[in-house]
Amino acid sequence: MKDLLKRTTIAALAGVLAAGMFTGCGEKKVDGTKTVATVDGTDVPMGVLSLFAREQQAQTIAMYQQFMGGSASNIWSGVADEDTGETYGESAVKSALKQVELLYVMKEKAADYNVEITEDEQKGIEDAAAAFMKDNDEDTIKELSVTEDQVKTLLELETYQKKMQDPIKKEGNIEVSEDDAQQSAFTYVNISLSGDDLTDDDIAKRKEQAQEILDKVKEDPTADMKEIAKGVDDSYTALNGTFTTKESDDEDFQSTAYPDEVLTALRTLKEGEVYDSLVETDTAAYILRLDSEKDEDATASKVKSVTTTKENKYYSETTEKWLDDAKVTEDEKVLKTLTFSDNHTFTIKATTSDAADEAEVTPTEEAAEETEVTPTEEAAEETEVTPTEEAAEETEVTPTEEAADDTEE
Repeated sequence: MKDLLKRTTIAALAGVLAAGMFTGCGEKKVDGTKTVATVDGTDVPMGVLSLFAREQQAQTIAMYQQFMGGSASNIWSGVADEDTGETYGESAVKSALKQVELLYVMKEKAADYNVEITEDEQKGIEDAAAAFMKDNDEDTIKELSVTEDQVKTLLELETYQKKMQDPIKKEGNIEVSEDDAQQSAFTYVNISLSGDDLTDDDIAKRKEQAQEILDKVKEDPTADMKEIAKGVDDSYTALNGTFTTKESDDEDFQSTAYPDEVLTALRTLKEGEVYDSLVETDTAAYILRLDSEKDEDATASKVKSVTTTKENKYYSETTEKWLDDAKVTEDEKVLKTLTFSDNHTFTIKATTSDAADEAEVTPTEEAAEETEVTPTEEAAEETEVTPTEEAAEETEVTPTEEAADDTEE
């Protein structure tokens, strides 16, 4: 376990940064020795923010290329706020500073949760910082304006943050009952009634076909709905889904994958029953059959996903309040020297250090052991890949469990 803890810390910076195309001489240079903010009397060096922000920049570019394909140019110069004219790049820098400030606050709170950095973790941090400095060339280190001690500082802050996640969430005493999360299973056929290519005659024909399918299913509710649908038109099929049995005002329990008209109809059925008429929405006609009033697997999955969602909310609300209550001052002049631009980029590259080659999991995976939203993830909203994961090409981004509960099979 000690070796694993060391390797997980080293892995934090196993995917090191490489500076891309530089901007012209007019760009302000970052001075890592300057104080960009003060948090409850503790100075935040610009070098710490610079390294953190450039990692975020590189991750965002990597994710953009992975999911959007092609070039990631012109993603920072776009206007994020029409009222102020603030660009996405400027917004990203401000967001990075807030996240770093929160890391400092969380370190202050660590003792309240009996969280500390062990000797093994400290050794791992030192090894990772040394590997980072070794694996980056002189130009990149100069562009980052970061020292080895500042790399250590950032790794220490991130280690505190990751180790505090579980204690904070446990403090929330989140409990989700099976009754509230109960999921029912159903089979349905949905036939599209909208589209620019559909004429009124096409829509009328599809409604007739939907009614034909419904009539045949009603004759034998236990029949294979897929075969019946295909028997009417080979392009039709039946699908399976689950939904929250009881209607709820709590959005965490709501089934958003299906129209309200469908959910309302399903909640009137008993197990094995077929809804007596077609359920029409603005876009489709549905044939519905309730297969199980309580799907055990789907219910257990919903309990887990809602629990995770509520724990994450408690974590976010708690830490955000800490930051709101902290005494924070920022030096806008120093902050403005850190810019994100489309022709000055940083990318993730594979490390050559023996220490980083030993890395098997990231600190996030070790600390959380399940999907958790960290401050970094909240800011990026969609980014869930760390530099190590991107470089190793081992990470797969999956839908959240809650979304999976409602996914059509």
